[in-house]
Amino acid sequence: MPPSAASPSGPATSRFADDAAFARDIAERAAQILRDRYERVGEITYKSPKDVVTEVDHLSEALILGAIRDRFPGDGILAEESGEHRGHGGRGPAAGAPAAADGADGADAAARSLAAGRTWIVDPLDGTVNYANGLPLFCVSVALVVDGRPSVGVVVDPMRHETFWATADGPAMLGDRVLRGSAKERLSDLVIQMALAGSSIATRMRAVRKAVRVSRNIGTSALAFTYVAAGRFDAAIQSAGMSAWDIAAAGLIAERAGAVVTDAEGGPWFDVHRATRTFGCVAAPAAHHAELLRLSRRPQA
Repeated sequence: MPPSAASPSGPATSRFADDAAFARDIAERAAQILRDRYERVGEITYKSPKDVVTEVDHLSEALILGAIRDRFPGDGILAEESGEHRGHGGRGPAAGAPAAADGADGADAAARSLAAGRTWIVDPLDGTVNYANGLPLFCVSVALVVDGRPSVGVVVDPMRHETFWATADGPAMLGDRVLRGSAKERLSDLVIQMALAGSSIATRMRAVRKAVRVSRNIGTSALAFTYVAAGRFDAAIQSAGMSAWDIAAAGLIAERAGAVVTDAEGGPWFDVHRATRTFGCVAAPAAHHAELLRLSRRPQA
């Protein structure tokens, strides 16, 4: 379980304390870029029928990647907009040269890079559609994965000036405050984030909605799963379409706040072999995770 505020393994004594401080700094600097340009977006490019990328995504990512290369030139990087980058030491995701993040080749390369050494996973602007439309629900996500395991996670909510963060050996934090997730006893009292896809979607959504108080979909996976750590959502469910940059930081923060976090089938929530757009996740209080997982899962073939 995550340590309490009085635990000797709190944030200051984490072996990842320096990495966490660095991640917080660069994520907050990137968040300032997002705030400065909010509702003043210039160029918007359509990545797919359902997704867009703005000039602000690229500016935020350039700031974060530049800082990582300066401070940790041997570390790898996996970033949403530019793919993989190997460190100068050759470990991790040729330096500064992007590789395709999607597709079998890109996914295999990403898995190899994440499995050993240090790799930073970056989403410079999660919730780009919201951002481009002036909806104030978006975030910056920065995570450090060490030998295949998320070890530092930072998610910054620019519009609320909030920095959520955690290390693998410390508590979940909001600034300097220790977080604990929802402790509601009744499933029917839960307010949840839900985004389902796939077969029998109407049936599954109806089953979950009947069981809980209400569901929402705020359009940013990283922020929604992070909000589970703060109890703003009691649980979060996304059944498909997630990438490592959606959950690497948020999943760690939710888990260290006491939530049970799995993939959408009940397996490990972070798997180096599923780096891009291939999985879903569920984060919920221990008392309710199994039932929400059962109600939201796709029927087995």
